[in-house]
Amino acid sequence: MRQTDRQTDIRGSCSSNMADLWQNAMDHAVAAARKAGQVVREALLDDRKVMTKSSSVDLVTQTDQKVEQLIIQSVKDKFPTHRFIGEESVAAGESCVLSDDPTWIIDPIDGTTNFVHAFPFVAVSIGFSVNKQACVRDVRSPLYLSPAQVKAEKQMEFGVVYSCLEDKMFTARRGKGAFCNGEPLQVSNQEDIKQSIIATEFGSNRDPEAVDKIFSSLRNILCIPVHGVRGAGTAAINMCLVASGCVEAYYEIGIHVWDVAAGSLIVSEAGGVLMDVEGGDVDLMSRRVVAANSRTIAERIVKEIDSFSPSRDDAPSPPKQ
Repeated sequence: MRQTDRQTDIRGSCSSNMADLWQNAMDHAVAAARKAGQVVREALLDDRKVMTKSSSVDLVTQTDQKVEQLIIQSVKDKFPTHRFIGEESVAAGESCVLSDDPTWIIDPIDGTTNFVHAFPFVAVSIGFSVNKQACVRDVRSPLYLSPAQVKAEKQMEFGVVYSCLEDKMFTARRGKGAFCNGEPLQVSNQEDIKQSIIATEFGSNRDPEAVDKIFSSLRNILCIPVHGVRGAGTAAINMCLVASGCVEAYYEIGIHVWDVAAGSLIVSEAGGVLMDVEGGDVDLMSRRVVAANSRTIAERIVKEIDSFSPSRDDAPSPPKQ
């Protein structure tokens, strides 16, 4: 066998093994999300003890914490070397940094305010990021991936969003499409912004300057005019609505990486595009996103957004006093 053939075989085998491993991880994520959804539905029948985090409108419940621990523990049992970024873990002081290790990005209840009020859109969101495939070798070895190939690996590998109360399981695997309950998803083909529905949220930031910019953007977009503006109360479901073709775009400033990690892949695998609110590539740690059915719609939305920059998710924590 020639050296180049041998290299191709080994590289292909490594890629295949990783593909199988990530499929196993995705299958586990779907099962964990469904189990977590059952916990959420049962909790809706009981009293929901509500606490706050950064402000009186940034809510958390014991169910958020219980569901996150349920997912993390189940993953640790099956994939002990994997890392985690979880909403409640970060709130408790854990770091929010992507490393080279396989990382699960978890929002146990996306739409906590909805959950507290029994508003019927609540999601479990699980994204999975692999910065470098395990078969990336030392560059001194003849068996290594090119810089372009390494860059290609630095993205979401799969995303799972379970809309618990609707019993809708949204899934996407990189390069293999997006689905809802096993049926393929496809974004809308509407290219006329004036014939579009746009989704957004107001978030939990009540700083008057930020609120003014949020309403300025909303006014600008309404006055294009568009058919309407909607919001499910959860970033993950809003992104799935884009992927499903129900709305043409979703934008928000102030969300977190765990809100949009899974949904971002579901949108792109359904044929949509992701963009920063000022144009250019989206950075999921920047807490700003535009998800749309097409670049035409995304760029038109960007023109109307009165942008601002919240503190990044991966910003260093302030020193403790």
